[in-house]
Amino acid sequence: MRHTLAVLVDNKPGVLSRVSGLFSRRGFNIESLAVGMTEDPEISRMTIVVRGDDRVLAQVTSQLGKLIDVISVCDIPSSESVDRELVLIKVSADATTRSEIMQIVDIFRAKIIDVGTETLIIEVTGDRGKVRAIERMLKRFGIRELVRTGMVAMNRSTKTVNGDDA
Repeated sequence: MRHTLAVLVDNKPGVLSRVSGLFSRRGFNIESLAVGMTEDPEISRMTIVVRGDDRVLAQVTSQLGKLIDVISVCDIPSSESVDRELVLIKVSADATTRSEIMQIVDIFRAKIIDVGTETLIIEVTGDRGKVRAIERMLKRFGIRELVRTGMVAMNRSTKTVNGDDA
């Protein structure tokens, strides 16, 4: 089972290393990791996707909570949240395939952000299903390179990650 954790941490050097090291030492694989500063420049938010049962989630949450630079840890249920990922895809495109690729990009509301003589770079933002679907559609043209940001997620309700009601 996939779990998405929102972890608020002090925005200081070494915090990312300590958090990712905790996962490594416990033998847990991080499926996705996105980190960035919040509205408060002294706090960063880590969105961590980890796979495991409820026991794994409880252990990870408990261990994270013990780290000195961790302010809060929140499991974000997919049914109560929105999530997005940014993906850049470099795909082979010649004169015969370019218009078909552009139609696919348009259908998925993606963007072409670079045009080369033999390639296009496409920017896709969306949930996991949308990203997988456009990847499948573009695969037959030849994906030369793909890079993704990692998932970010936010609760739909007025409840915030630190537990306060907005």
